[in-house]
Amino acid sequence: MTRDRMGADEFRLTQEFLSNMLGVRREGVNKAAGALQQQDLINYSRGHLLILNRVGLTAIACHCYGIIKAEYDAFLPK
Repeated sequence: MTRDRMGADEFRLTQEFLSNMLGVRREGVNKAAGALQQQDLINYSRGHLLILNRVGLTAIACHCYGIIKAEYDAFLPK
């Protein structure tokens, strides 16, 4: 969703910011980022996130991503 709003595949997001945004511990962010890196979907290091495979990342996302994206796009068209 951040990629959708930023229009870029590269941005700065610290583990602390992500954990606050998602309501999880930083360790959870670290574990999730590690799993996504192992699948070559992202590269994440020291607050720098690069999406390597947007299609793959979207494919493993919760089905709610599509629902939220559609609602967001309908509410705030480009």
